Amino acid sequence: MYNRKQIFEGLGEESSFLWGARQTGKSTLLKKLYPDVLYFDLLLSSDYDRFLRNPSALREILEMKVTSQPVIIDEIQRIPSLLNEIQWLIVNRGIQFILSGSSPRNILRSGGNLLGGRALRYELYPLVSAEIPGFDLLKALNNGLLPRHYMANNADKLLSAYIGSYLRDEIITEAKIRNITSFSKFLEAAAFSNGEMVNFSNIASDCGISSPTVKEYFQILEDTMTGRFLHSFQKKPKRRVITAPKFYYFDVGVAGYLLKRGKIQFGSEAFGKAFEHFIYNEIYAHSHYSDLNYPVYYWRTASQLEVDFILGDNEVAVEVKSSSMVNSRHLKGLKSFAEEYKVKKMLVVSTDPYPRQIDEITVLPWQLFLQQLWEGQIIS
Repeated sequence: MYNRKQIFEGLGEESSFLWGARQTGKSTLLKKLYPDVLYFDLLLSSDYDRFLRNPSALREILEMKVTSQPVIIDEIQRIPSLLNEIQWLIVNRGIQFILSGSSPRNILRSGGNLLGGRALRYELYPLVSAEIPGFDLLKALNNGLLPRHYMANNADKLLSAYIGSYLRDEIITEAKIRNITSFSKFLEAAAFSNGEMVNFSNIASDCGISSPTVKEYFQILEDTMTGRFLHSFQKKPKRRVITAPKFYYFDVGVAGYLLKRGKIQFGSEAFGKAFEHFIYNEIYAHSHYSDLNYPVYYWRTASQLEVDFILGDNEVAVEVKSSSMVNSRHLKGLKSFAEEYKVKKMLVVSTDPYPRQIDEITVLPWQLFLQQLWEGQIIS
């Protein structure tokens, strides 16, 4: 059993939503944290049929059951109308709910009720290194970090099924996408943009669709929590900076399968891209699980000076290198950024076996960086 970092920091007696892409482990987490509470699973036909026909049945059940524990409803997006009853019970009976699902998109599109600010929002992502005893970097980069996939002997079959049954079929159905072929092409084109600045026109041309349609498809990936944009850092720049966003899939294994990367090994060309993607996902998850919610950006100038990740209000600048011997040529972006902004920490995360100090820049082995990140030593 993985010891997940999502522990509902700051929840108290408030109700909440827990969103996350399919197979990130939401149901498993809730059953572990709340083993003895009233739990409704809307994937079960018995629960689904009962509340679909009669949403007020939830109120009738809870009027008969006095509880100081949260009531959990899994896959809440399947019956948006149930949220009206839930809001009534929160306001009039003081009942605490934890409502989980893959995405609020279906609720929003149906004009459903997201409880008008009466519920906090939490998210669950694929596994992070600190949740996995004996973490294996190459296994993570090849298999991805969805719980079932990480431990699999043949993750390719699971990834193929996941992309087919969820990324294509389920999202296509939920988003009411008519052109299935173009969306399938888009998923692969988005993978080639993974970790890169997004050129909407080029993707539109490759997929035979319009730029507005490409933007709509990216929005669907964001809404379903299967991808996200990394925006550029643009605070009062002296140099001319690039403003186009980068894009990352939510899981390094999903991106790798769509890219047909093949087996990733240390030192290979594919390793560097996957390694950077992995570090970004760790930083992003830490920002949310720690409840710090610091923003993450990238920085690139028109002259191609770049820093991979800027954390917070230019508090920490992080460059990711797959090199086992970081040298001065790897530090140009960080030094240029420091010329424009006051930075508390400048770090290079690498496969270097030893931590080192090069002028004002700290070089950290990836294992030490992740340890310090999750112990709250990188940013606080």
